[in-house]
Amino acid sequence: MTSILFALTGSDHWTFADGTKHPCGYWPEELVTPHRVFTAAGYDITLATPGGVRPVPDEAGFTPEMNGGDAAAGQDLRTYIGSISNEIDKVVRLEDVNPADHDVVFIPGGHGPMEDLAVSESFGKQLGEFVKQGKIVSAVCHGPAGLLAARKADGSWLFDGHQLTGFSNVEEDQVGFASRAAWLLEDRLKQDGGVFEAGDAWGPRVVIDRQLYTGQNPASSGALAKAIVDALS
Repeated sequence: MTSILFALTGSDHWTFADGTKHPCGYWPEELVTPHRVFTAAGYDITLATPGGVRPVPDEAGFTPEMNGGDAAAGQDLRTYIGSISNEIDKVVRLEDVNPADHDVVFIPGGHGPMEDLAVSESFGKQLGEFVKQGKIVSAVCHGPAGLLAARKADGSWLFDGHQLTGFSNVEEDQVGFASRAAWLLEDRLKQDGGVFEAGDAWGPRVVIDRQLYTGQNPASSGALAKAIVDALS
């Protein structure tokens, strides 16, 4: 059976440039929508976080404002997360995961990955193993922050020269965090050698380059998951 590893942030905050800790977590839509797609495809799913801590959703992701003004959409996300609470309760330590046991690693966003996955040396090594074994590495929205941890022996970035996308500077500015952030995802991906491609703000965009599959924002979650299913088919 095809196995998907969800590498979720274990952080419940994101530290701004002034040291303020902004409450966050994973973005609900970016767990729920791909989880639905992969479940419908019959895949086995493993949820993992650094340290095996229970992941928390960013409460902002349930609000009508972040769901196109639709309160019901936010409630649907909350209900789905409740329906998989047993899976979430059984989250495993990301550090203990063997990439050989999974066909795909999928990194949901939320600002949390910028706090922990982006600086996790052990996760960076695991990503290197996924690539070495010819498997799909995928991330959506702020999830590509986790890719920054993947380094070659000489210290250069594993995905240098890859086309990719993620939450854009424009989108970060529109949610009001660009001026407060210690660093911006788009900037860092470019600085490390990524060929960053942004579509219209908040519109779905998926970029595929070799084994790397990335989505720009929450609206890209479903299309990214479906692209992975198509590739595995």
